[in-house]
Amino acid sequence: MIDLYYWTTPNGHKITLFLEEVGIPYTIHPVNLSRGDQFKPEFLAISPNNRIPAIVDKDPGDSGAPVAVFESGAILVYLAEKTGRFLPKDLRGRMEALEWLFWQVGGLGPMAGQNHHFKQYAREKLKYAIERYVNETNRLYGVLNKRLADRAFVAGNYSIADMAAYPWIVPHENQGQKLDDFLHLKRWFETIEARPATQRAYAIAAGINTTPIAGDEESRKILFSQTAANVK
Repeated sequence: MIDLYYWTTPNGHKITLFLEEVGIPYTIHPVNLSRGDQFKPEFLAISPNNRIPAIVDKDPGDSGAPVAVFESGAILVYLAEKTGRFLPKDLRGRMEALEWLFWQVGGLGPMAGQNHHFKQYAREKLKYAIERYVNETNRLYGVLNKRLADRAFVAGNYSIADMAAYPWIVPHENQGQKLDDFLHLKRWFETIEARPATQRAYAIAAGINTTPIAGDEESRKILFSQTAANVK
């Protein structure tokens, strides 16, 4: 049994995509980011960076005590190794999948995240910041589009690299991007969107999050004014 500490963000969706694909039992523990659940001591004990997602595996492969894992990329690798699914076992295939997983974790996610912030949430609309992150998101879409020109998925077969990238493409319109400008990426996106596990994962999300993000002053303060004092 997996306990999933989750909210309906792209990083959260990565893990439900995987769990729905493999069909292992899991329980969702919602962590409402707009209400500050990520700073509760019991959550910080699992995820010291006060970010979702995090998991606790109550039945790890070594038959020992429960294992807690935070950071979405690490969770995907852990679950892939636990189940033997969605991470190639051969050296070259494994490294390709991990390269593109880390590309998402280190590039697409952070850049698209800043795009979201300055384009949608920042009170002051800074033209330079918006252009900077919209353009960088566009560049990264181009990198992914080129990668997909001669293959169905990022690392050949469907893998954790695809599960990591897909949720960050879902809000493409809010990022100022048009999928029609990236035809290989669009084909890949629509293929993943049609997977039954993807549809189940996003249906779960729709039933959990009924709170508008940053809808009031307290929420904005929690989300955008964090310092070291918040994790003491």
